[in-house]
Amino acid sequence: MSGRMNNKHVLLTGAGGGIGLAVAQAYLAQGARCTVVDRSEQPPPELAGADLADRVHYVAADVTQMAQIGALLDAAEQRFGPVQVLFNNAALFDMAPLLESHETMFDSLFAVNVKGMFFVMQKTLARMVAHGVKGGAVINMASQAGRRGEALVSHYCATKAAVISYTQSAALAMAPHRIRVNAISPGVIDTPMWQHVDALFARYENLPLGEKKKRVGEAVPLGYMGAPSDIAGAAVFLASDEASYITAQTLNVDGGAVMS
Repeated sequence: MSGRMNNKHVLLTGAGGGIGLAVAQAYLAQGARCTVVDRSEQPPPELAGADLADRVHYVAADVTQMAQIGALLDAAEQRFGPVQVLFNNAALFDMAPLLESHETMFDSLFAVNVKGMFFVMQKTLARMVAHGVKGGAVINMASQAGRRGEALVSHYCATKAAVISYTQSAALAMAPHRIRVNAISPGVIDTPMWQHVDALFARYENLPLGEKKKRVGEAVPLGYMGAPSDIAGAAVFLASDEASYITAQTLNVDGGAVMS
């Protein structure tokens, strides 16, 4: 089906590459207008074409900075009007053995994955309510890591568990306003970030480069790593009217790795 998001204004954070970029492209294909946010000063080349100039607005921003969140929302509204859908995706990944993990890693992961996620969501929802947006939708990016702890990934797991919890709380708070809040919990998805993740596992588990990525793909019940397009499909569904009676849920898109 096409046209499921015709003229909807979508704000996407962390959309400079990987999953965020794939979702932005899927939303555009469904007729949306997109305000795309990332830290880079320049938009991804995939979204910089002249044919998209009237439907893509790029904003460089750091979601850990409260003033920048307000400024990016101002810029989004000035370009395309009130935001109707938020795809809340900006995140960092890092890992270390529990006894070696340090305050700097803790602070950086929680600043982006929890603080940034929450306040982008909160400030966007406040404007949706103020503008009387009905049928609005928020989609937060969680992770299968938020469903269980992992010895080497304690802080990241905790941040994504927080995403799931905040999603539930926000959904209940927004239900009287007919604004839905859900999350997506990806499993192992083959994005450029996996080169960084694989190198960290190689270091801490004494593995050859590429071995961890190979193993985690084979361990998925479906037998392979997912693609960003798998997440994009779920993101389109949750943002569309087809999901109008779905809120407070975290949808696993992980090839069967987590069952709930």
